[in-house]
Amino acid sequence: MPGSVRADGRRPRGSLRRGGAPWRVLALACSAQFLVVLDVSVVNVALPAVRDSLGFRSGGLAWVANSYALAFAGCLLLGGRLADLYGHRRVFAHGLALFTGASLAGGLATTPAALLAARTGQGLGAAVLAPATLTLVTAAFPEGARRARALAVWTAVSSAGGAAGNVLGGLLTETLGWRSVLLVNVPAGLALLVAARTGRTPRSPRTPRSPRTAPAPEAPAPGPGRPARLDVPGAVTATAGAAALTYGLSSAQESGWGAPGTLCALLGGAVALAVFALVEIRYAARPLLPPRLLRLRAVAVGNALMLLAGACLQTPVWYFLTFYMQDVLGYSALRTGLGFLPHTLVAVVVGVRVTPYLMRRLPHRTLIVTGALVCAAGFLWQSRAGAGDGYPGGVLGPAVVFSLGGALFSTPATAQVTSGVPAADAGAAAGLMNTAKQFGGALGLAALLSLSGDAARPDDHTAVFLAMAALLLATAALALLLPRTRTPD
Repeated sequence: MPGSVRADGRRPRGSLRRGGAPWRVLALACSAQFLVVLDVSVVNVALPAVRDSLGFRSGGLAWVANSYALAFAGCLLLGGRLADLYGHRRVFAHGLALFTGASLAGGLATTPAALLAARTGQGLGAAVLAPATLTLVTAAFPEGARRARALAVWTAVSSAGGAAGNVLGGLLTETLGWRSVLLVNVPAGLALLVAARTGRTPRSPRTPRSPRTAPAPEAPAPGPGRPARLDVPGAVTATAGAAALTYGLSSAQESGWGAPGTLCALLGGAVALAVFALVEIRYAARPLLPPRLLRLRAVAVGNALMLLAGACLQTPVWYFLTFYMQDVLGYSALRTGLGFLPHTLVAVVVGVRVTPYLMRRLPHRTLIVTGALVCAAGFLWQSRAGAGDGYPGGVLGPAVVFSLGGALFSTPATAQVTSGVPAADAGAAAGLMNTAKQFGGALGLAALLSLSGDAARPDDHTAVFLAMAALLLATAALALLLPRTRTPD
């Protein structure tokens, strides 16, 4: 089977024809991915307690969340390529160790500066860890029905982590204090490190060196006798560009699009990414983002879809629904967190049980288009909800619709951006996909806040959710450019 045998004819360590080893790899990868996504949102409910405990000044509190997002989005491409060059297992373990150690430092922080440094460390660890979780899954499961089921579980866990962060953050803050939202990662991270060390996970593929064949200009992986070399200029320009754009988008939420700091960050980020593109195309021997990846139509179009969908289904939907439930329906923080449970349940049940079944019977493109259209219908319903609708009509009904659409969309979209990718470029593909989703979320939130009236207390929910519906319609139209593929039985 493709992906199950190494180039030298031997089966990779930890890859079994039968038995539970690949599913243990999936459990490990999904658990780590859950921690990564959880920490994007888990601190939000705890921010008032953090402010009172550490004495944050006005404007500084937002960086408890933004410092994580900045480091995470800025280093995802680098983290993905590290997994290709130095081994998925090794990079997974190092990323998890950094994330766990930074969580401990954040939970013990006694000053604002120490907490922000720890959150930055968490983001760096997450940027290394997140692409490695996806590459572990694609290495353990060859393309086909089993990979589709595995990707469905990975995608559902990723979706559930964002909603669960709001619930868990509220519960922990009210019962154990704000430090617990960070310290809870420590025992979980240590347990996963032990599992990663003692369990059997697939090794990264290696390309054997032939003495009679010259290496290609874009050799996909280092040979056994050749040390891996990181594309340092590409890493520097990609990280600087991504971090600057993320900072600019975060600054636009607080200071406006015309503020000097916002404009300088956005311009600097655009210039850095232009230099990055030049380095990758013309000069890098082992590019951080191999140009050959973007020649694959499924990868190029699929990541554009991830960017557009991320502008609705990542951070923005949780952000605006939180304010809707608290400001329009008058819910407490804990009740708001519990209000997100239907979103999680629908996404997990449909994503794990229904979507893989449909992927074997319908083209992925059909499911992606259908999912985007159903999402658009859910956001259109949400835009018409008001205080008089209460929870059933104002939250639950729209939640079922757009969560159903998201579950139909996400797994086949993930399958598209990873299908046909050489094994040695799997980390780069995973890093690109995660980057597209994160930038989509940051760009979408900044743009939608300009429609909402007030970043601190958005009051025009109708315009925001109508804009989300329009973006999902554009996503459905773009998805028609995808190739017609389906999951084989």
